[in-house]
Amino acid sequence: MFRGFYQLTSGMLSQGRRLDVIANNMTNISTAGYKADRYTDSTAFKEVLLNRVGNKDKVNTEEIGPYAYILAPDQLYTDYTQGSLEETELPLDFAIEGDGFFAIEWNGEVGYTRAGSFNLDDEGYLVLPGQGRVLDENRQPIQLPTDNIYVDTNGSIYTLANRNLLATLGVFAFPDNGALERNDHGLFTGGQPQISENYVIHHKWVERSNANMVQEMVAMMGAQRALQSAAEMSKIYDQVMTKDTTELGRL
Repeated sequence: MFRGFYQLTSGMLSQGRRLDVIANNMTNISTAGYKADRYTDSTAFKEVLLNRVGNKDKVNTEEIGPYAYILAPDQLYTDYTQGSLEETELPLDFAIEGDGFFAIEWNGEVGYTRAGSFNLDDEGYLVLPGQGRVLDENRQPIQLPTDNIYVDTNGSIYTLANRNLLATLGVFAFPDNGALERNDHGLFTGGQPQISENYVIHHKWVERSNANMVQEMVAMMGAQRALQSAAEMSKIYDQVMTKDTTELGRL
């Protein structure tokens, strides 16, 4: 009886965390380059073997069977699949098709993102608004004299009039995207960045979020129902345990 109560409590905690992740994905549906977070399925802790023993003689035990007391916490991971591309006609918008991330200088460190909706700051540096300056292939900030530019599929930026090379967007890939961590500002950090070789830059386009509103709504309803069911069952367990401790002892 009490073991079932622990299982239900674990399930409620798990579904609560799942709802938090789904809500965050839905909030960022319109965020360019956003990569949705996912939870793996719940798994049980290592099973233990239960045995029935006597009150005095504990030698001749009777095997009951294996049992897992509580579910292990779900594992959070990020879905790095390609989002759809959307044409914006804005001169400082860029989308990566393929493998790689833009590099952003952030608080003296380098963070990585798929969001390519950039701007120019007061000094003419290409920036991701609210984050930091965009870096080139040599990890140096990109400074542009104008936004009247031409950009090829490799990310090389030229003046529109005479095709003078100004800079080349840095596009970096990782051997294992699973080693990356998303910080509080939405940038990915960690891993071992290398110059990507498998990508195409689309100028005046952005990559949309890969979170799908319909899928997130379906997942949210499933998690809510599971949470409500676990909560109702836990109330029943609580009532049964109350009767067990207050009424059965008087028989």
